[in-house]
Amino acid sequence: MAKKKKDRLRVHKEARRLARLGLGMPPTERTIPDKRQKAPKHKKKLVPPDLT
Repeated sequence: MAKKKKDRLRVHKEARRLARLGLGMPPTERTIPDKRQKAPKHKKKLVPPDLT
């Protein structure tokens, strides 16, 4: 069997690991509303609707 390749040290992963140890886990992600679906506009009508 071939020897298992040793994992390479990743600097960015190590920095994040040390930051989590010092400060704890980062807050959960916020959900950002989809900008493509716009909310309906609330404008006043120029002509009032007929009451029948």
